[in-house]
Amino acid sequence: MVASTETAGIERQLAHYRDLTYDALLGQLPTREPRRYLYDLIAGQLSHAGKGLRPALCIATCRAFGGSTEQALPSAVSIELLHNAFLVHDDIEDGSLYRRNEAALYVEEGVPIALNVGDAMNVLSIGSLIENIPVLGADLSYRVFHEAQHLILQSVEGQALELGWTRDNVVDLTEDDYLRVVLKKTCWYTAIHPCRIGALIGTAGAVDADRFNLFGFLLGAAFQIQDDVLNLIGDQGRYGKEILGDIWEGKRTLMLVHALRECTADEREELRRVFSVGRDRRTERDVDWVFRLFQRHGSIDFARAALRQVVHAAQDEFDDAYRDAPGVADRDFIRRLIPYLGDREV
Repeated sequence: MVASTETAGIERQLAHYRDLTYDALLGQLPTREPRRYLYDLIAGQLSHAGKGLRPALCIATCRAFGGSTEQALPSAVSIELLHNAFLVHDDIEDGSLYRRNEAALYVEEGVPIALNVGDAMNVLSIGSLIENIPVLGADLSYRVFHEAQHLILQSVEGQALELGWTRDNVVDLTEDDYLRVVLKKTCWYTAIHPCRIGALIGTAGAVDADRFNLFGFLLGAAFQIQDDVLNLIGDQGRYGKEILGDIWEGKRTLMLVHALRECTADEREELRRVFSVGRDRRTERDVDWVFRLFQRHGSIDFARAALRQVVHAAQDEFDDAYRDAPGVADRDFIRRLIPYLGDREV
């Protein structure tokens, strides 16, 4: 358990980097029309800021390796724009009703306008990458652009797997399958590439960016497993999304994978039935039955045990990934993030 004073310090630093990023991001939004149907909606989405984990990792890693906040800021803005675009589109694809304690954008504005807002944020993220050229030079800016392209491709591939498994009601899955989707959908854009990009900028391209791949995978996996657990047993006021939403949406979480392996043949057949229909045809009774099945077979406890293992592995890998980073304060901030992400309540 991360101490409350430790948690407060981490969250203050996260908020600092998040606010720097969002100030720069909002300053880039065009002031021209159409405002009501586009730019005001983007600003509204960004006003419900999350933790700012991705820009924080980018900026802090850059600073840890000798770079400056100003050098990392355009890339941090681009990553955060991509993140928010993913969220808008994910909510539509998953049928999620809430995001950050607000109605999802498509619920408020309709699917067509929400899709266009997400597309616009993707386009604006490219503009932020272009701003790297006068700051970093053409060669390093190209390398960062290549990192961003890989980030996007991995994320949409992971989303495709998750959506396909849901649509086709795939239940013959293992923990490795779950982690493969987590790597693609979550880890590359949440942790691996923010660290890689920050280190490339901080070292003027001298670092071997692959050294952050395993650490970023473990950090991103810890983030995702805890998010999946919170979706079942978290406090909705703090969590900001619909509790049990993953069951309603048919997500193939670590708990579901474990339950499918441990349950009886009759229970497995009932799970197939529950997930054979879309969210709109799933009932509260179905969702409650799945949740109680997770409890009966210890699937939530299994996920928590896996989370602890992932956190410990990330702490070990951190020492190698950041072994020669001279920026002690920011390096220590990233180190302290590891247990925090596996223990957070939001």
